[in-house]
Amino acid sequence: MASSSTKSYSVQEMIEHRSKKGLSHSIEKVMPRILFGIAGVSVLTTLGIVFTLIFETFTFFSEVSLWKFLTGTEWFPFSSNNPTFGILPLISGTLKITGIAIVVSVPLGIAAAIYLSEYATDRSRRIIKPILEVLAGIPTIVYGFFAITFVTPVLREFIPSLQIFNALSPGIVVGIMIIPMIASLSEDALVSVPNSIREGALAMGATKFEVSMKVVLPAAVSGIVASVVLAVSRAIGETMIVTVAAGATPNLGWNVTESIQTMTAYIVQVTTGDAGFGTPIYYSIYAVGFTLFLFTLTMNLLAQFISKRFREEY
Repeated sequence: MASSSTKSYSVQEMIEHRSKKGLSHSIEKVMPRILFGIAGVSVLTTLGIVFTLIFETFTFFSEVSLWKFLTGTEWFPFSSNNPTFGILPLISGTLKITGIAIVVSVPLGIAAAIYLSEYATDRSRRIIKPILEVLAGIPTIVYGFFAITFVTPVLREFIPSLQIFNALSPGIVVGIMIIPMIASLSEDALVSVPNSIREGALAMGATKFEVSMKVVLPAAVSGIVASVVLAVSRAIGETMIVTVAAGATPNLGWNVTESIQTMTAYIVQVTTGDAGFGTPIYYSIYAVGFTLFLFTLTMNLLAQFISKRFREEY
């Protein structure tokens, strides 16, 4: 009677044994280096952008006082007699647009997310979701022309004092633009809440609306708040809508019916050829860009903190 002996291999040993053969062995050695190089390009690009902003910003502040830049209430860099570089009017214009966008987008975005997560049938979801995705894919320049050619004339029927270029119209349109971001991310947060929590609340006699608003919504609050913060960051950095529809008049007041200028709109104005290379006006776009970078970086870090700090584990 012949006996045969068999040798057993672990899965890891089988993978290593196979990887030593032929082409697969070469690929296994080369691919990690290629992937590392691709990741390194992304990191180096980010560092290059940051270092460029910092270097050119320091060049600007070698000619303009940092204190006057941060606390000045007038922004007239093109003045031939006494140019002033107080960034507060640009920050004010940016915050006006962002504030109006938040008022428009947050209620609509969260309401859309609750409907899609808790009430919509599969058929309704298949119709509404693509529409939201199309809304997110519209170029911002189209939104800008929509604001100035449609939204502004409609608003002037109710607010006669509204100027052609104003903060209200582009603020509303920016809010419409970021609704898909809030709705999509908030829906993901709501869907991640286990159905057992919903079923438990319904078993105790709660209505569908009570379950949605008092059980599911609080359970997903970290994801919802993070989506709102990311959308606010997107609104702060919006360029073409405010460039087309908000005007180019830096105003520090909070009147939303008059022309304003945001930080991004000023950068567009200068980079179209209104300033010579090496002048303080030219370097001012880097100072404004660095300020804008700090705003958006703060919002992104805040979103990550909220997501980690208040995340519910199920």
